[in-house]
Amino acid sequence: MTTTDMQTMAAKPSRAPVHGRSAAKESIEDIAYGSVAGIVGKYIEYPFDTVKVRLQSQPDHLPLRYTGPLDCFRQSIKADGVLGLYRGITAPLFGAAAETSSLFFFERIGREVVYRSGYCSRDRVLPLPALWFTGAFSGAFTSFVLTPIELVKCKIQVPDSNGTKGATPKTPSIMSVVRNVYKHEGVKGFWHGQMGTFLRESGGCAAWFGSKETTTKMFYLLNERSATSQTEKDALATEALPLWQQAVAGASAGMSYNFLFFPADTIKSRMQTSPVGGSAQTRSFSQEGKALWNQHGLRGLYRGCGITVLRSAPSSAFIFIVFDGLKRHFPL
Repeated sequence: MTTTDMQTMAAKPSRAPVHGRSAAKESIEDIAYGSVAGIVGKYIEYPFDTVKVRLQSQPDHLPLRYTGPLDCFRQSIKADGVLGLYRGITAPLFGAAAETSSLFFFERIGREVVYRSGYCSRDRVLPLPALWFTGAFSGAFTSFVLTPIELVKCKIQVPDSNGTKGATPKTPSIMSVVRNVYKHEGVKGFWHGQMGTFLRESGGCAAWFGSKETTTKMFYLLNERSATSQTEKDALATEALPLWQQAVAGASAGMSYNFLFFPADTIKSRMQTSPVGGSAQTRSFSQEGKALWNQHGLRGLYRGCGITVLRSAPSSAFIFIVFDGLKRHFPL
């Protein structure tokens, strides 16, 4: 790829800067439209997320309950019906709105940090390395918003059976989980598993935003090369990509996010589904990771990865299509 090609790519943003608009309006759009996009994506992915958490949180001192994702689906539907796969979705819907809006909000702040550092002038689109950085910046801050929400979600998805063999555990409510965690561990307990969320979100969101922007700019370059006139080339600078290309870019983002840092998410899920209170010893991130590695090795760290990557493709595709569409067609 020539230097001219790379410069062309850098000039074709998926989120073009809009001059003459206040930062407040941009922030409101990020929060409002990010929330809508996050809720849409959560409805698509939640049944797969339930299966993923159940696969990840199987005790390491007992035989595996599920042989794989399909077996987990089968057993879950047999026990609780299809609606059982949506158990505890209320907290995740709020979490999805908070997470996605926070991601886009902090990503914009990350761009401002890059501009103020002098790395790139405001009249130019940020180069790809800077966009990967803004993704990591966004994920790092968002992780502190997300950990308490995910802790509640995980405990609802995988209720504690209290060690009673054969007993069907009672599904806890959101408030009962909140009360139980606060009673035994205080406010600090809601950030149990924060290290795993931080690693997953900072690294994963660098890949999420970075992969999406990289794929988007490659599509712009390919479309420009196939243009037959200067008028068509000029139009590409202001027009959105075809819908299928937007979907591919969003899907690549979701798959990159989930695959690259999946072990951190596995360890986090195990920490957050561990019993609260009683004689159970609370493990640190490194202790949980070491125990999982000793018991199941690398395969245990990636348990449930396939189904997670699979569901992330349509979910992320819809998130970016909805968010970018709302920003383009309904600007404040």
